[in-house]
Amino acid sequence: MPRFDVTVAGELNLDLILYGLPAEMPPERELLADDMTLTLGASSAIVVHNLACLGSRVGFQSLIGRDQLGRIALERLTQSGVDTSHVHSSTENVKTGLTVILQRESGRHILTYSGTIAGLTLDQLDLAYLSDSRHFHLSSYYLQAGLRPSVPELFRRLKTAGLTISLDTNDDPHDCWDDGVQELLPLVDVFLPNRREACKVAKTDDPEVALKRLAEVVPLVVIKMGQQGAVARRGPERIEVPAVHVEVVDPVGAGDSFDAGFLREYVQGGSLTECVAAGNLAGALSTTRAGGTEAFRDREHSENFLRKHRSRSG
Repeated sequence: MPRFDVTVAGELNLDLILYGLPAEMPPERELLADDMTLTLGASSAIVVHNLACLGSRVGFQSLIGRDQLGRIALERLTQSGVDTSHVHSSTENVKTGLTVILQRESGRHILTYSGTIAGLTLDQLDLAYLSDSRHFHLSSYYLQAGLRPSVPELFRRLKTAGLTISLDTNDDPHDCWDDGVQELLPLVDVFLPNRREACKVAKTDDPEVALKRLAEVVPLVVIKMGQQGAVARRGPERIEVPAVHVEVVDPVGAGDSFDAGFLREYVQGGSLTECVAAGNLAGALSTTRAGGTEAFRDREHSENFLRKHRSRSG
């Protein structure tokens, strides 16, 4: 049996989230926020953290700076039960990445300093470690500038080792939506975009058209539709699973948490409906606390939430 259920190579940093910002933000003004939180961020880190909290055996490779932000992020991740033995500190004078999220009623602004996020490369990865798993997942394709050119080679080597592979590109800061992703998709077993990302990659404004186009290339496509739940297609099989409706505290990390819930069920051999429902449930849980991992860190809260909503669906 492999050592891990899921391995991930990706970014590790913190999120600084500011809430209750004014509708207008003129320059050169001292503006006030109502609240803030500093929490574990990074799509890759949120996925592995929440996977471990859900009970999966998870291995993670990443790069952080030799600074306090990196140490805090690593400590938070280690506490979840993720194996962090292959998280390394940069030998160069590069700071750990940081994302600042400005939450406003009209939407949110997301600003990321890449730092070590862009510094991870294929030659820094221990492929034997990553291969000792049933499944490999990659998030934040466009942010990982150092790794991105080698992702096709990485995927081929992992598939040769017998792993299945999932991909969540997350957003493209340059809004180009290419940079090799079309050549990468045929190597992917599960593609996990949200509605906007699916449409951008498939070059359409219609999520249903995007689902059809992407499913012609990827065996299993799951599109996260927010409050409308999720839709999935595998060959001729198409399903819709409604969202779990809760009072939302913070949507940050809900899509990454969906990935964690989905993959937890997927590696255990769950049906497509079971996998998507588990994703919706984990995504909903994430929104009940600030940031993408705080709801999972509160073990009593998460267990009560999962028990309550699973009994309802049952």
